[in-house]
Amino acid sequence: MEIIEGAGVWTPLAAGAANDWVEHLRVPDLSVGTYCIPAGGRDDQSPHTEDEIYVVTAGRAKIVTLDGAAEVGPGSVIFVPAGEEHRFDEVTEDLALLVVFGPAYGSRAPLATGK
Repeated sequence: MEIIEGAGVWTPLAAGAANDWVEHLRVPDLSVGTYCIPAGGRDDQSPHTEDEIYVVTAGRAKIVTLDGAAEVGPGSVIFVPAGEEHRFDEVTEDLALLVVFGPAYGSRAPLATGK
């Protein structure tokens, strides 16, 4: 067992940073981290090669995919399959996300699109 301190907690960003990703745990089959985007910030992530789950722990935004968009806030749980384009938009309150990747983030070969 391991208690993961600070996972999903909003952390002020370093000066000049657009957003922040911190990995808290990594084992071969999954990784857990926190992704923070400040209010008014821009999410410029590319599709990932792993499935992921986001749990919104603080803030409000809209998640946008090619299939549509949805408002999210504290308690929202979002599943994004590997390879699906997605981003958080219209971040109206500092957004903190607990992120779980399966398998561990970056452990699969790059997508055919090069992203």
